[in-house]
Amino acid sequence: MQLTAVEARVLGALIEKEITTPEYYPLSLNALIAACNQKSSRDPVMTLEEPEARTALRSLEDAELVAVDHGSRVQRYEHRARTVFQLRRDETALLALLLLRGPQTPGELRSRSDRMHSFDGLDAVVSALTRMCAPAEQRPDPIAILLPRQPGSKEQRYAHTLGDPAELAAAAAATPAEAPSGTSLAGRVAQLETEVAELKAAIQRLTDQLGG
Repeated sequence: MQLTAVEARVLGALIEKEITTPEYYPLSLNALIAACNQKSSRDPVMTLEEPEARTALRSLEDAELVAVDHGSRVQRYEHRARTVFQLRRDETALLALLLLRGPQTPGELRSRSDRMHSFDGLDAVVSALTRMCAPAEQRPDPIAILLPRQPGSKEQRYAHTLGDPAELAAAAAATPAEAPSGTSLAGRVAQLETEVAELKAAIQRLTDQLGG
């Protein structure tokens, strides 16, 4: 399955809004376009128009990733990603983040996932990502991939595998200097949070050993 950037944004927005604002879900076309064009929690920021959104929705319907809810006078849309890809709740949240913000480290994913899923720690994030990187019974291909470590970076990034392979290869080859400037601060904060968490864990292990 190979989604365009617009299709990935539409699918990611549907997943996110189902979890964060269930009272407004399924989404009308206008609400979906607004969700896709948010200036926060999106990388890159898009300015989709109605024809682009409709084209993406038709393609996602053909792939059985989106369905139309006919329960109201206004046509509304809902995703089927959890069923199609056999995803758990934690995996669904991570897929939404990867679709909406591109490749990210486990630390970044944990810090950005609070509204969709509360992970106990980095190990829980990595565990979910590891499952997503492996085939499932009804999902012969991985839905996520671990990218090569970037120079000067301690954490490796993960990406979804639903997009253009050429874009995925470009993301894997990108250096930190080529990363979008809007995400650099968030990345540094997430890295610091990761290091603090690792330090706390090391101190706890040392305390346990001394206590034993």
